[in-house]
Amino acid sequence: MSIPHLLVHDHKDNVGVVVVEELKAGTNMTCVVTHDDSDFELESRHDVPIGHKVALADLDVGDTIFKYGEDIGKVVAPIKKGEHVHVHNVKTKRW
Repeated sequence: MSIPHLLVHDHKDNVGVVVVEELKAGTNMTCVVTHDDSDFELESRHDVPIGHKVALADLDVGDTIFKYGEDIGKVVAPIKKGEHVHVHNVKTKRW
């Protein structure tokens, strides 16, 4: 396995976290699920900064975002698999 580009903490998660600098659109990312060290590949559709999230599946408005196996917010604009997930398309449910 090559060095991971994306870490996913739980199989329930629908986003992963970028762990490399300067991830470019079109990169075939190596993704590792830290819960059991399994891995998979996913193409990045956008340039994504380190520490930001990438969608693991297509997500619709109203869907819940899961990270670390926990609900971290709701989708407010459609997101395609491999796209950048951030404040432009996800909002907390707290406010």
